[in-house]
Amino acid sequence: MFPYCPHKESYNRDFCLRWMLLVAVFSVLAPSIAVGQTSEDTHQTGSAASYAPPIRNRVESDLTFEGQGSFGNYQIFAQGTDSKLFTGGVEYDRHSWGYFLGAQVYYVAEFLPFVLLNEPYQLNYYGVVVSTNRGRRRYVPGIGITPIGFRLLWRDGKAIRPYLMAKGGLLVFTQKALSPNASYENISLQSSAGLQIRLTRRVDLRMGMGDYHFSNAFVVPSNPGLDVMSYMYGISYHFGPHDRRAR
Repeated sequence: MFPYCPHKESYNRDFCLRWMLLVAVFSVLAPSIAVGQTSEDTHQTGSAASYAPPIRNRVESDLTFEGQGSFGNYQIFAQGTDSKLFTGGVEYDRHSWGYFLGAQVYYVAEFLPFVLLNEPYQLNYYGVVVSTNRGRRRYVPGIGITPIGFRLLWRDGKAIRPYLMAKGGLLVFTQKALSPNASYENISLQSSAGLQIRLTRRVDLRMGMGDYHFSNAFVVPSNPGLDVMSYMYGISYHFGPHDRRAR
């Protein structure tokens, strides 16, 4: 029998609300803008047009080699303290959902072969530090996958474009994270805002800041969870027509 966690009900409710918000955004965006991403047709003129099929432009997409680090954490949706999270991997963005609020809407998926949690060496059931040597740390590696997400990207074709992004996925660690009674697997939720800056016609620099949350959603009773303030950066390679980026 596990001891009763006084934060369990309120924390579980907050965690569910975050997931419901992400699902609600997709529910609003998808029906209203899915029709906007059919590839544009370029019709030939003259008599040859009746014999040649229309030419379809390629859908815009980005492949981003990215990194993320944290510079502090807080206790709003999670109880974990004095921990940092670092990740690195690749993200695929595809302009699949047209436009919303004047922004291009991209589907986002991500794979993180590098995940590293920096946490206090000795934690109790609730994720509270119990070691007298608070300077002693341990590093817990892992991997992550994010199959669902979206990105809003404004100022289409401009050199500097602001974005807003949210992603949901799974982190798997080699040891139980944030508590010896917690779990190896954790659900992750990310949100960020920043700028995408053109370097060349095909290459962009991405910089942003946001929140990175993970917890096990009480698949086991011990679930401290962690919210970190994060910085994000990456190099994006653009696939798609040149002319949309030349303005």
